[in-house]
Amino acid sequence: MCLNTGYPCNCLSDGIPCEPCRMTAKDKETEEAHLSNNIGAAGQAGSTHQPDLNASSSGVSRERSRNWGWMLSGIICVNILILGCALVSGTAYKNVNISTPDLQVFLIIILLLTSIWMIYYAIYTSRKENAVLYKDSHAGPVWLRGGLVLFGLLSIIMDIFKIASYVGYLHCDSAVKVAFPVVQLVFILVQTYFLWIHAKDCVQLQKNVTRCGLMLTLSTNLVVWMTLVTEESVHQTTIPEYPSNTTKVSGRSFYTSKAGYGDDKCKCSHTSCSIFKEAYYYLYPFNIEYSLFASAMAYVLWKNVGRVVDEHGHHKIQFRLKDVFFGPVAGVLLVVAGLATFIVYEMEMQKDYSKDADKDKAVMMHFVTNIVIVTLMSVSTVIGTAIYKVDHREHLSDKNPTRNLDVGLLVGASLGQFIISYFTIVAMVGTGAKGYLNSLNLAWAILMVIQLGLQNLFIIEGLHREPFHEVHPVTVVANPYVLQPSKDLEGLDMDTKPDPVLTAHGLHSHMGEQRPKLPWKRRVLKEVCMFLLLGNIILWIMPAFGARPQFDHDTETEFYKFNMWAAVVNIGLPFAIFYRMHSVASLFEVYVNS
Repeated sequence: MCLNTGYPCNCLSDGIPCEPCRMTAKDKETEEAHLSNNIGAAGQAGSTHQPDLNASSSGVSRERSRNWGWMLSGIICVNILILGCALVSGTAYKNVNISTPDLQVFLIIILLLTSIWMIYYAIYTSRKENAVLYKDSHAGPVWLRGGLVLFGLLSIIMDIFKIASYVGYLHCDSAVKVAFPVVQLVFILVQTYFLWIHAKDCVQLQKNVTRCGLMLTLSTNLVVWMTLVTEESVHQTTIPEYPSNTTKVSGRSFYTSKAGYGDDKCKCSHTSCSIFKEAYYYLYPFNIEYSLFASAMAYVLWKNVGRVVDEHGHHKIQFRLKDVFFGPVAGVLLVVAGLATFIVYEMEMQKDYSKDADKDKAVMMHFVTNIVIVTLMSVSTVIGTAIYKVDHREHLSDKNPTRNLDVGLLVGASLGQFIISYFTIVAMVGTGAKGYLNSLNLAWAILMVIQLGLQNLFIIEGLHREPFHEVHPVTVVANPYVLQPSKDLEGLDMDTKPDPVLTAHGLHSHMGEQRPKLPWKRRVLKEVCMFLLLGNIILWIMPAFGARPQFDHDTETEFYKFNMWAAVVNIGLPFAIFYRMHSVASLFEVYVNS
């Protein structure tokens, strides 16, 4: 059929449409495609299928590009992690010919590369208007970024102390040991700024380059974390060369001195080396947590590359402590009691010459304190979980990488404490749990398993619930400008107007009086969250700053032998420490959502 009836042509006989017919067909295609897009009709003419094919081809191309970017960035991450793990493991053993400067040269290279990429990203996105069109409101909450800044500041102080200490060994040791903390200090400054500003970005330009850069950032932080954890764990559990005290950590000063890069053959040139060494040794936990926080935020950024986010469903939540009382008070008392017993326990354990009876009493006090803390946390978690049964809030339907990462990290990190607890239970049962210390250790391990399971259930359920919506009551305010009935108009002075100041004051006072109190379910949940938050803080402080009852009490060491038990503790304890800090962040989010 000829499409252009007003123009004679031989389209039908030749089979080839002429120019006017081609133009008319193209106009008809465009019109029909426009109509189909607006109306959403199911049936379309044969000539309108070409735009859909183009769109489908474009979507397949974008999908292939995204998969290619994910695969390439994953390969980069895996290779850096495996190489870093090999170097870190090699430096942990004296009989392997990999020195600390060799590892630090590798760390300096990846720290510099990561810093350069983050600076490039910040400059590029600031100059391109369409680079970041969307922001993920769930990513990088202010308390997470605030914790990152706090840990970053303490990590910078640790690097300064390291520099001041290592400078004293330049005359007889490698200069790389001074260069590494300098480069790490610069890296922390750049990364903290980068994550504070860009944690919520959903990048739309140079997506593959951004994915590779973020995987470089993630793997760099994880290698730094492995280095710190290995260094601290090995120094905590190295068997002294002399035969005595092979299982007791009575020689903790020996391990602390070994943590420094200066050894007995290389003497420090200034007298303050030991002071700085003691100072930065106690700042290791903050640097470890900083690396993990940065890794988690880099992963969320990586998942958000190219993501289109709908921000309309996000609710701004305010943090207020005046709605709760018992939870914070009980939690503070728990932290104070835990700190007091922990200080006494550490002072007794660090004595070079101390009676076994005194050390057993200190270990018993530490076990009792932890049993009380874990028991109270378990009871409060049961109460909070029961509240969820009568809470009719809907579960979150949208999928976001931040929530999935929170749950994954929570469950994964808890496996470290599960491993240690179950190994302890087997050892105690296998030896018959003879003696009061073994009985307390067994009770602590069992209660720890119960507490971890209950807390994971409570936090995951809280993270997947919709936030409570504030229901503001309808406030009825009398309008002073409304006239009285006609019978009262005779005595009304029309020039008299109400005082606007008094009216506004009355309005605000009226609204303040009508403010509703929190429902009892919300108050109970907030009390439980605040108590658990403070409980996890004290359970983080004790192992992070040197408490090692796993070696102060030698039943597990004798049951599994030192090398096997040290491997179990060195693998599980870093994850257990991170679990407590991650639980604090998750409980804070559950608190504000409640």
